Amino acid sequence: MSEFWLISAPGEKTCQQTWEKMNNTTAKTQNLSSNTKFHIPDLKVGTLDILVGLSDELGKLDSYVESVARKVAQYLGDVLEDQKDKLQENLLANGVDLATYIKRFQWDMAKYPIKQSLKNISEIIGKQVSQIDADLKSKSQAYNNLKGNLQAMARKATGSLLTRSLGDLVKKEDFVNDSEYLQTLLVVVPKQCYDDWNEKYETLTDMVVPRSTKMIYEDHDHGLFTVTMFTRVVDEYKHHARENRFVVRDFQYNEEEMTAGKNELSKLASDKKKQFGPLVRWLKVNFSEAFTAWIHVKALRVFVESVLRYGLPVNFQAMLLQPLNKKVHRKLRDSLQQLFGHLDSSSFAVDDLPMDIPGLSGLNIGQGEYYPYVYYSINTDMLSDVVKR
Repeated sequence: MSEFWLISAPGEKTCQQTWEKMNNTTAKTQNLSSNTKFHIPDLKVGTLDILVGLSDELGKLDSYVESVARKVAQYLGDVLEDQKDKLQENLLANGVDLATYIKRFQWDMAKYPIKQSLKNISEIIGKQVSQIDADLKSKSQAYNNLKGNLQAMARKATGSLLTRSLGDLVKKEDFVNDSEYLQTLLVVVPKQCYDDWNEKYETLTDMVVPRSTKMIYEDHDHGLFTVTMFTRVVDEYKHHARENRFVVRDFQYNEEEMTAGKNELSKLASDKKKQFGPLVRWLKVNFSEAFTAWIHVKALRVFVESVLRYGLPVNFQAMLLQPLNKKVHRKLRDSLQQLFGHLDSSSFAVDDLPMDIPGLSGLNIGQGEYYPYVYYSINTDMLSDVVKR
């Protein structure tokens, strides 16, 4: 299962008792989930007004940071192309798999100093992830342009004779060169029309060199033929050829241009290869940065809502539950309701509240997903659709 439930409940006599009661019920007795404590440091509380406003802001930040982490993961999959089966092993957080990182979560004191206010910490995370998002856009655009140009050139080199480049199919001796009066054309003829071509090519106009046709290449549907004539009748010849389903390709034999085209293809392939390694490394590093930032946002949300729900002094236990499978979700919910339902016994009636109260949305109230305990969902499958929080 890639889904985790991050919850908190107030300490009874001690936070340890809250943890043991929940763990004994859901894991040891009923075997519904695998549980670990989720460690949140002693953060600065601030005023109630700040907490209420921050609750809304953190909800938006949560969605944004998750979306950036998912974008980085998805683009890494795109870049890996035929190695996409190795994507999961490249999606690490601080060098470990995502589930392990969450289960062993430790607040990063260096990046997010807990002496800072909650608002400052959220702004640090927002700026950090915004920079990742901006860098991803510029790097992906540059790499996609390079990849697109390479694919376009590759298609020209391998497509149908009607559209592909012809430089790698012809030789100098296939053409009459350096003649003031004569010109060699390249004509694409459908396979079923070969006999028709051989009967008609000399008579489509006057001034066609007899026996000047030769097939120099054939693909699944067409053959590529040469024919030589006086330059003055070329336009007329093209017109009559088109009437007979023969397609004259616009081609002039120029060794310098053909060499330049081959060099450009090689250069694009070389540039893509050179950029691949550094780009993959950047994506791996910044996926880790975005994902770990996202889990810190979850920790902030649990802290803020726990203080708003359970009051001061700060006394709650954050806990991480990993349901064994989707079939146990309902039973696990029921168990948590039995454990913590009393927290709602003296609470207000949600349906009777006006929904324009500032900060109310941040408490997950009136959105069809309100529980007597603090609850957030974390889905570590970075390629799935974003789940409800």
